[in-house]
Amino acid sequence: MILYPNILLERVDKITIDFLKKNNLKALILDVDNTLIDYYQNLSEEIIDWSKQMRKNGIKLYILSNTNKKQKVEKVSKKMGDLPYKMFAKKPSKKGFLKIQEELNLKPEEIAVVGDQIFTDVIGGNRSKMYTILVEPIDKKDIIITAIKRPIEEIIKNKYKKKENKGEKDVF
Repeated sequence: MILYPNILLERVDKITIDFLKKNNLKALILDVDNTLIDYYQNLSEEIIDWSKQMRKNGIKLYILSNTNKKQKVEKVSKKMGDLPYKMFAKKPSKKGFLKIQEELNLKPEEIAVVGDQIFTDVIGGNRSKMYTILVEPIDKKDIIITAIKRPIEEIIKNKYKKKENKGEKDVF
């Protein structure tokens, strides 16, 4: 189903090298807001360390954000080791995902999309035929448009979890 991720994890830094290798994933397209940083733009040391480990192990990281705030994305990119990024992506549009895929020169199934929102990250990644990893939002505080969608996303996540618990979904 287009609304369901391939896997649901607590946070970005729960993605391991072993998991990526097992699933033949060579690159991660990362959302910014409430995936890497909280509402107040705090980026944890754990995520910075995680990104270093990923790159050290040959995993390509690329930021794709719907924001139009260049300074915010640039700051995250620099702290995480000058990651390439695209902004104002208009997710769930496939355009940004496919552009990154072309730049990385990888097959869609070798790329995972990581984000905290079903209606942008998961749908966009699924439509682009990429592996999707939904993470729990870092913070409860959201911009208004996202806050409005959260209750609907919770219903979808709960249905996904029920399916997963019945063994109807492969989970690592």
